[in-house]
Parts: sequence; C-alpha cells; structure tokens
Amino acid sequence: MTIVKPSQLSSSSSSPLCSLKRSLLTLAVLTFLSLFYLSLDSLRTSPPSPIVVGANQLPHTFAKEEDESYSDVYHSPESFRSNYAEMENKFKVYIYPDGDPNTFYQTPRKVTGKYASEGYFFKNIRESRFRTLDPEEADLFFVPVSPHKMRGKGTSYENMTVIVQTYVDGLISKYPYWNRTLGADHFFVTCHDVGVRAFEGSPVMIKNTIRVVCSPSYNVGFIPHKDVALPQVLQPFALPAGGNDVENRTTLGFWAGHRNSKIRVILARVWENDTELDISNNRINRATGHLVYQKRFYRTKFCICPGGSQVNSARITDSIHYGCVPVILSDYYDLPFNDILDWRKFAVVLRERDVHDLKQILKNITQSEFVSLHNNLVKVQKHFQWNSPPVKLDAFHMIMYELWLRHHVIKY
Repeated sequence: MTIVKPSQLSSSSSSPLCSLKRSLLTLAVLTFLSLFYLSLDSLRTSPPSPIVVGANQLPHTFAKEEDESYSDVYHSPESFRSNYAEMENKFKVYIYPDGDPNTFYQTPRKVTGKYASEGYFFKNIRESRFRTLDPEEADLFFVPVSPHKMRGKGTSYENMTVIVQTYVDGLISKYPYWNRTLGADHFFVTCHDVGVRAFEGSPVMIKNTIRVVCSPSYNVGFIPHKDVALPQVLQPFALPAGGNDVENRTTLGFWAGHRNSKIRVILARVWENDTELDISNNRINRATGHLVYQKRFYRTKFCICPGGSQVNSARITDSIHYGCVPVILSDYYDLPFNDILDWRKFAVVLRERDVHDLKQILKNITQSEFVSLHNNLVKVQKHFQWNSPPVKLDAFHMIMYELWLRHHVIKY
C-alpha cells in the first residue's frame, strides 16, 4: 500500500488550476491584442465617401454655418431652424375664392407706400408653396378682404364694417370650415390704420380669428399669443441697405416727423435744440435736397422711433434697412417677430417715460456695444424685406412662420 504524502496531494490538485489560469490569461492577452490591432487598422482606413443627395432632396433648413451666424439674434436658434424647416414642408393655407377682385377682395390695392406690407402679403400668398386649392388639406384659412382697398375707394368707416360683416357671414353660411373651430383657424391681414376698425363690426373676427395687423397695441385688444404683429415696411426703399459702416456714423441720434402723438410732442420739446441729438419736430422738406431724410439714417448711430397715431411706425423698418440701430419709444407695442427675434440684441427698447433721459441712455452705450448692435442689425435686415416672389427668411416667410406657430395651439 502506497501512502501519499500531503505535499504530493497539494501539488497534484493545484496543477490543473494553474493551467486554467494560464489559459485564461493567454486568452485575455490575445483578445486585447486583436482589439488593439483592429483599432489601429480603423484609424488607417479612409472614411467612407459621403452620400451625394440631389438638390431637390435637400431639406429646407439652415446650413450649420448660417445657423451659427444667427445665434445672436434668435431666442432659440435651434427651435427656429427645425420649426422653419417643418413649416416649409408642411404648411398649407386655403384662400377663400369669394369676392370681386375689382372691389375689396383677393388682390392688393398696391405694393408700395407705408401700407405695402398688406399688399405684398396678398400678392405673396398666391406666389408661394403654402397655398392649397384643397380646403380639406389646409391648416389655416385666409379671409382675403382688404381695408386698404376700401380706403382707396373712399369707403366710410361705417360702410367698411358692414362690408366686412356681410362678407364673413357669407363665408360662414356657405362653407363648413368656420364652424369647425368657430373661426380660430382663420386669419386676416391688414396694415392700414383703419383696418382694425373695419373689422369691429364682426366681433367673432376680433375674438376668434388670428389678426395679422401693423398696429399691435396690446392695451387695446391685441392678443400676442393669438394675433401677429405685421411689420410696417415703406417699400420700395429709396436707397440701398446700410450696414458694416460704423465708422461713418458720427451723429448720436436722429428723428424727424410730425408731432401726431404725445410721445412725439415730448421728444421734440425736450431735444429739438440739442447739439448731439438731431431732432426735428417736422418732416424734412424735400426742397432742402434730394433724399436728405434717408441719407441721415446712414450717418446716425441710433434712430429714434416714437409711436405715432398708432404704436407702430414705418421708421423702425427704415432704420433697420439703413443700418441705424432703432430706439423704440412706444409703450404697449408687441414688436414684430418678438417671439422669434431678441430685439435687445439689435435695438434699444425703452419706455416712453425714458424720453427725458434719452441722450444719457444712448451715450452710456459703449462703442463695442454699439458695434455689436449694428452687426446684429445687419443680420436681421432680410426679415424686414418684402420680395416678389417671396424668398426664404424674408418678411413674408416670417409672417407665415408666426402663423404656423399659432395653428399648433388652436383648440376648441
């Protein structure tokens, strides 16, 4: 009988265990070396060629560099980029065909002058991809009645309200679309200062529809989350756009116009004799020279924009076009595209009571701050320009974007 010693037993039992450990270690080393080699090989390999997409397949969106260049002026650049692209691809508007174009409907009175924005919209909506002839696929319905044309034909305020009421009542009785939302998915467009009054005879138009108006004063019925502020643009502009010319702007501030509001009277009384602010209490006489008024925008840093008979003023878009930083002096004014653009990045927004401190407020703005405001102003110029046919990101498309945002929140 052979007796196994304890040392022999321990040695024989540990041998398989050591062998297993060595095998696992070898396997781990080989795995690591294989992965390391594959990683090096992938670094040496050229990246795959990009897929070429046809021009008609490219999404309607911003290029990355364009998106970055606009980051200073939008509240949310990424949201604007993605929502704008979706709007271009999906948004549809039906235009009611009723109404004689030779009277007050369908076509604009004109596309020039201080009420050009209304005319351009009537024209652009028919030139755009947004129009649909099928009301069943429409997101919104356009009521194409023009107070500007009524005004041009000498229609009284009283008759305007009757004409609008009769026209709207006819649409309600003839078509089923109004009653689906009580008019919440309908809109009208007017820039003339009598436009709002023309619709006063139709309470459902005031309460329910989306009002796209140039006089968006939210202390007299304008509802910012429902209605849309239409920029009042005086086109065609007399001179080319200004910008990137800060070295030529040596005048601190400029305003010239009629004293047809309380704030304008105060502005002229306080500052018309100042040596640093160029303030005139009347419009500049054309006899003083050719385009003298417009040329003053080119050499001024800050252009004062007090409200007139309404809160709005075409002087704001004049200032933007000519590269002069607008100074908004108008209470209760829901500025155009205010929920998209950060106006404080390219304008000076003040309360009317700040008029007494106007010069000091402007002088407190450093040169570097002014340059930043001016550069951002150049970035937004295209948003306040009308074109025919409309082009991407112009005033028409910005209005359509505002309407697109509002059609998402219509609930009854």
